[in-house]
Amino acid sequence: MPSSIPVIETKRLVLRGPEAEDYPDFKATFSSYRARFMGGPLNTYEAWMLYAAEIGHWQVRGFGMWMIHDKSTGETYGMAGGWMPAGWPEREIAWIIWPDAVGNGYALEATHAARHYYYNTLGWDTAVSYIDPKNLDSIRLAERLGAQKVHNAATIDGSDAVYRHPAPSVLQDSQLAHGIEMEISHYADPLFKPEGWALD
Repeated sequence: MPSSIPVIETKRLVLRGPEAEDYPDFKATFSSYRARFMGGPLNTYEAWMLYAAEIGHWQVRGFGMWMIHDKSTGETYGMAGGWMPAGWPEREIAWIIWPDAVGNGYALEATHAARHYYYNTLGWDTAVSYIDPKNLDSIRLAERLGAQKVHNAATIDGSDAVYRHPAPSVLQDSQLAHGIEMEISHYADPLFKPEGWALD
């Protein structure tokens, strides 16, 4: 278990462990309709308990969810990382973006970096994402990350879809990995204006 939560930097972002000052944005999002696919909206007590769990997860599991910060401004955009509460069948890679930060590629950039860390630093050989079948934005993001829906994997409660991420050996120096990095570089271009669906 790491003695401190690692910090990851990407083109535009800094991923840091959750801290007290990040809680208001977390509470606002998980108390809103945005959290409908993650057990929300939550009341004040539920949001506080979940945030405490986010912090404690790092101590119990040795991995967890990072807060996504803008590298230039320090603004917080959401969370991404690993998640495995008691009863979870497998380690999950998960993400959530605050409502006013969607459509800028932050989830793609942060989750790609988090997965790279878990694969290349912690030595994970697989990971899944548990997604509500109605959560089309997260399904599209999982697919852009190369995850594929599997029908024979254990679910959390039978109502979620399981998307398995490509193994490290498949992802390493692959066309998929290069494509993800190219898409991230497009979002980093201030002149880039994506069309169609708003994608995280």
